[in-house]
Amino acid sequence: MHWITFDCRDPYELGGFWAQALGGRRQDDDLPGDPEVLVTYPVGTPLLFQAVPEPKQGKNRLHLDLQTDLPRDEQVAHLVALGATVVESRVRPDGSGWVVMADPEGNEFCVERSEAERAQA
Repeated sequence: MHWITFDCRDPYELGGFWAQALGGRRQDDDLPGDPEVLVTYPVGTPLLFQAVPEPKQGKNRLHLDLQTDLPRDEQVAHLVALGATVVESRVRPDGSGWVVMADPEGNEFCVERSEAERAQA
Protein backbone atom coordinates (compact mmCIF):
# COMPACT_ATOMS: atom_id res chain seq x y z
CA MET A 1 0.00 0.00 0.00
CA HIS A 2 1.42 3.38 -0.97
CA TRP A 3 -0.67 5.46 1.48
CA ILE A 4 -4.17 5.80 2.91
CA THR A 5 -6.10 8.83 1.65
CA PHE A 6 -8.59 10.93 3.61
CA ASP A 7 -10.98 13.30 1.82
CA CYS A 8 -11.35 16.38 4.01
CA ARG A 9 -12.06 20.11 4.14
CA ASP A 10 -8.68 21.22 5.55
CA PRO A 11 -5.79 18.90 4.71
CA TYR A 12 -3.22 20.91 6.65
CA GLU A 13 -5.22 20.95 9.90
CA LEU A 14 -6.42 17.35 9.70
CA GLY A 15 -2.95 16.18 8.70
CA GLY A 16 -1.59 18.01 11.73
CA PHE A 17 -4.06 16.23 14.01
CA TRP A 18 -3.04 12.80 12.70
CA ALA A 19 0.67 13.68 12.80
CA GLN A 20 0.37 14.59 16.50
CA ALA A 21 -1.96 11.69 17.24
CA LEU A 22 0.42 9.05 15.94
CA GLY A 23 3.88 10.58 16.18
CA GLY A 24 4.26 11.44 12.51
CA ARG A 25 5.07 14.60 10.64
CA ARG A 26 3.73 16.63 7.75
CA GLN A 27 6.12 17.01 4.85
CA ASP A 28 8.33 20.10 5.09
CA ASP A 29 6.82 21.67 1.98
CA ASP A 30 3.17 21.20 3.11
CA LEU A 31 1.57 24.56 3.95
CA PRO A 32 -1.83 25.82 5.15
CA GLY A 33 -4.18 26.00 2.17
CA ASP A 34 -2.44 23.23 0.22
CA PRO A 35 -4.90 20.89 -1.53
CA GLU A 36 -2.94 17.82 -0.34
CA VAL A 37 -0.86 17.10 2.75
CA LEU A 38 1.19 13.95 3.31
CA VAL A 39 1.91 12.69 6.84
CA THR A 40 4.66 10.12 7.27
CA TYR A 41 5.56 7.97 10.25
CA PRO A 42 8.74 6.22 11.38
CA VAL A 43 6.94 2.90 10.80
CA GLY A 44 3.77 2.24 8.87
CA THR A 45 1.76 3.52 5.94
CA PRO A 46 1.72 7.29 5.27
CA LEU A 47 -1.58 9.17 5.36
CA LEU A 48 -2.54 11.56 2.55
CA PHE A 49 -5.13 14.27 3.20
CA GLN A 50 -6.79 15.81 0.15
CA ALA A 51 -9.25 18.69 -0.05
CA VAL A 52 -12.73 17.96 -1.39
CA PRO A 53 -15.63 20.42 -1.66
CA GLU A 54 -18.36 18.23 -0.17
CA PRO A 55 -18.72 17.60 3.60
CA LYS A 56 -18.49 14.16 5.16
CA GLN A 57 -21.85 12.40 5.08
CA GLY A 58 -22.70 9.29 7.05
CA LYS A 59 -20.56 6.63 8.66
CA ASN A 60 -17.15 5.70 7.28
CA ARG A 61 -17.09 2.48 5.28
CA LEU A 62 -13.43 2.05 6.25
CA HIS A 63 -11.73 3.14 9.46
CA LEU A 64 -8.41 2.91 11.27
CA ASP A 65 -7.92 0.80 14.41
CA LEU A 66 -5.15 2.26 16.56
CA GLN A 67 -3.00 0.36 19.00
CA THR A 68 -0.15 2.31 20.59
CA ASP A 69 2.30 1.78 23.46
CA LEU A 70 0.09 3.91 25.72
CA PRO A 71 -2.68 2.25 27.72
CA ARG A 72 -5.99 2.63 25.88
CA ASP A 73 -7.45 5.17 28.34
CA GLU A 74 -4.32 7.34 28.17
CA GLN A 75 -4.36 7.22 24.36
CA VAL A 76 -8.04 8.23 24.32
CA ALA A 77 -7.32 11.16 26.65
CA HIS A 78 -4.37 12.23 24.46
CA LEU A 79 -6.55 12.17 21.33
CA VAL A 80 -9.36 14.12 23.04
CA ALA A 81 -6.80 16.77 24.04
CA LEU A 82 -5.82 17.03 20.34
CA GLY A 83 -9.44 17.58 19.25
CA ALA A 84 -10.92 14.11 18.77
CA THR A 85 -14.23 13.12 20.34
CA VAL A 86 -15.42 9.88 21.90
CA VAL A 87 -18.31 8.48 19.87
CA GLU A 88 -18.93 5.31 21.87
CA SER A 89 -17.15 3.11 24.37
CA ARG A 90 -17.26 -0.56 23.52
CA VAL A 91 -15.09 -1.52 26.48
CA ARG A 92 -16.34 -4.69 28.16
CA PRO A 93 -16.36 -5.28 31.93
CA ASP A 94 -13.25 -7.48 31.63
CA GLY A 95 -11.34 -4.57 29.99
CA SER A 96 -11.38 -5.98 26.47
CA GLY A 97 -12.97 -4.04 23.64
CA TRP A 98 -12.29 -0.63 22.15
CA VAL A 99 -13.32 3.01 22.07
CA VAL A 100 -14.89 4.47 18.93
CA MET A 101 -13.68 8.02 18.30
CA ALA A 102 -13.95 10.70 15.62
CA ASP A 103 -11.19 13.01 14.40
CA PRO A 104 -11.82 16.78 14.15
CA GLU A 105 -13.60 16.34 10.78
CA GLY A 106 -15.77 13.45 11.99
CA ASN A 107 -13.87 10.47 10.56
CA GLU A 108 -14.43 7.51 12.86
CA PHE A 109 -11.60 5.36 14.17
CA CYS A 110 -11.13 2.92 17.04
CA VAL A 111 -8.61 2.79 19.87
CA GLU A 112 -7.65 -0.71 20.99
CA ARG A 113 -5.82 -1.86 24.12
CA SER A 114 -2.02 -1.71 24.04
CA GLU A 115 0.02 -4.92 23.71
CA ALA A 116 0.97 -4.61 27.40
CA GLU A 117 -2.70 -4.41 28.38
CA ARG A 118 -3.51 -7.44 26.25
CA ALA A 119 -0.65 -9.40 27.81
CA GLN A 120 -1.97 -8.68 31.33
CA ALA A 121 -5.44 -10.00 30.49
